[in-house]
Amino acid sequence: MLGWLWESLQWNDVVDIGIMSYLLYRALLILKGTRALQSLVGLVAILGLYVLAEQFELVSLHWLLEKFLVYIVLAVVILFQKDIRRGLARAGGRLFVGGRSDPGSASMREELIKACFAMASRRVGALVAIERSADLDEFVERATVIDAVVSHELLSAIFHPTSPLHDGAVVVQKNRISAAQVFFPLSLSKEIARFFGTRHRAAIGLTEETDAVAIIVSEERGTVSLVVNGRIIPTANANELREQIQEIFQTTPEPREPEPAPAPGPEAENDPGSHAKEV
Repeated sequence: MLGWLWESLQWNDVVDIGIMSYLLYRALLILKGTRALQSLVGLVAILGLYVLAEQFELVSLHWLLEKFLVYIVLAVVILFQKDIRRGLARAGGRLFVGGRSDPGSASMREELIKACFAMASRRVGALVAIERSADLDEFVERATVIDAVVSHELLSAIFHPTSPLHDGAVVVQKNRISAAQVFFPLSLSKEIARFFGTRHRAAIGLTEETDAVAIIVSEERGTVSLVVNGRIIPTANANELREQIQEIFQTTPEPREPEPAPAPGPEAENDPGSHAKEV
């Protein structure tokens, strides 16, 4: 049945198909975990609708979609401009690099959880972003590069109010602290509560655009919150935060002894805040 196909298929056709398949695969990896992928799915759906309208002779719908497709190239450039820029920047050095490592290392999580609740007890504000599928290199490039093992001592030192690195966020990539003083775009959503400040808006803005996970320590309230997909999830104690992170990264829960919720320390009132105070 497919004999004609094999007779006409040449070696250069196989190479051509292989190269195109690989390029499409790498392009999808760049878009994975970003809002651009959702937009791409919408564009593919419109193309599918156009084909159906042509097949079933839906004249009005076909005419409308035909006019829209004239501007499809411009629409793709506008919708995917950030991802196109990021992909081109990475094409020379990272195009043939394999996938990212699991960002859910158990030891990294424990150090992160310990640091967050220790800082919450002292009312020290912090923002930590954990990279997942969508890379955060465009933010890291403009920040202070660190490249160190995640430890609660280092995180506490970075976010201490007297530290020159306490402004901005810390980014964790491949289970390591890659940078500090990282600044994310602020969310413009009108649904954010008015008492949330710059730190919360930055975490929401990042997780709206990527699939990163952000952890916020509020210096005003002494609380720890998880932010995923633009949604803030308050956590009462370390066990609750641990369960939420394990669920996100789909890891096997590890038995831990119950930990009481941290109480604000007596020195909380005297700690100066960072530039990203909550209102």
